Amino acid sequence: MDQGKGLVLVVEDERPIADLLRMYLAREGFGVHVEHDGTAGLAAARKLRPVACVLDIALPGLDGTEICRRLRESGDWTPVLFLTARDDEVDRILGLELGGDDYVTKPFSPRELVSRVKAVLRRTQGPPDAEQVRIVGPVTLDPARRECRVHGVPVSLTSTEFALLAHLMNRPGRVFTREELLGSVWGYAAHSGTRTVDVHVAQVRGKLGDAAGVLRTVRGVGYTADA
Repeated sequence: MDQGKGLVLVVEDERPIADLLRMYLAREGFGVHVEHDGTAGLAAARKLRPVACVLDIALPGLDGTEICRRLRESGDWTPVLFLTARDDEVDRILGLELGGDDYVTKPFSPRELVSRVKAVLRRTQGPPDAEQVRIVGPVTLDPARRECRVHGVPVSLTSTEFALLAHLMNRPGRVFTREELLGSVWGYAAHSGTRTVDVHVAQVRGKLGDAAGVLRTVRGVGYTADA
């Protein structure tokens, strides 16, 4: 099997869905490993070190959010995309707060999911010109090393959180609408819903601690990074 783009771990207990995801991801050049319960999924994530994980939230054994929580607690920041059958904000926000990078609600298009996986990996790699260290107030971002520091102290960010902060810090003082951020950072259209942007901004602020003020909300417009 061609694994030129890396191995994606799919943890999904509905076998027809898992088989469909395996087929579509393999078509795009990914290696795919599938598990059908949460305990096996967590073990596979730790052993195989995939480039990304696609986790159903409702799983036998450990659920998807618990897998993500345990990975993050152990310092594993592999990009995670959640699948959920429940179309409500609680699951979505919970997943993102635990360190998820994106989510897709069932039923979904397999092509859309593959597109989301690719977008998450692009955020992990960063743009080709992202070598310049960026400083706004006490926050320093080093895209080449994928490092964020506040007052010199390292801060752990998911690939999406890092990409969002980098995009805002790249043009300090410039106000970006939620729609612009969704398109530039997540790579898909605003009809997908801009709530994701608000959740991620809140998460980044929480991690920046007393430097959270560098991310400023401009009421009725969007967000900016400004000292």
